[in-house]
Amino acid sequence: MSHVYVHHRIEAAPRQWKAVAERVVAAGAPRAAAAGGALYGVWRSQIGRPRDELTAMSVWPDADAAAGADALLLDGVADCRMEESVAMVPTLRPVGPEAPHRQGNYAFRWFVTPEADWDEFLSLCAAAWPGFEAAYDSQVVGLWRCLDAAEGGDVRSLLLTRRPDLAAWERSKIPQGAAEAAVREKLSRRYDLCAWTSVSTSTLITATDREDTARWT
Repeated sequence: MSHVYVHHRIEAAPRQWKAVAERVVAAGAPRAAAAGGALYGVWRSQIGRPRDELTAMSVWPDADAAAGADALLLDGVADCRMEESVAMVPTLRPVGPEAPHRQGNYAFRWFVTPEADWDEFLSLCAAAWPGFEAAYDSQVVGLWRCLDAAEGGDVRSLLLTRRPDLAAWERSKIPQGAAEAAVREKLSRRYDLCAWTSVSTSTLITATDREDTARWT
């Protein structure tokens, strides 16, 4: 079985998001590693989520190990609480549990897709991603399917993409030339298959190349 990933939404006390993130990295990550898991990343809000909300992801060898993820990451970490966590399995990407490490604009896009349209959804992703990455100096980090279905049995999924900066995120929405228009056509068809979708952007606190010091929210 593939690894199980957990998406964690963490609410920090007012103005304590950075301190909480540092505590999760310092205390939670070693506990996760000792239990066979790993901290995949911690992100801060940029657009679309509250200032004091953190996004974390962890990766585990199986669903049983992932069941203890919340406690391992946050037990004893002051000034925060777990708002929500979602267990997921990778689909087309990632092919392995190597964590993202480059700073940039990370878009977390959630989808709810009818089960009958899920295979076409995946096919459109596979067809669009190479052109998307080439045109916008961007990377598709992963597309995960949530283990819990949405209401009515629809498929819930999370797409995580990285762009160099927020300007590149805006640029990727406005195609220039035939090749980019073809990519956008595939992505538009994918969006049309969905019953619901939502996106927010963030930057990577656990990046190893540089720190994001902008005041986004």
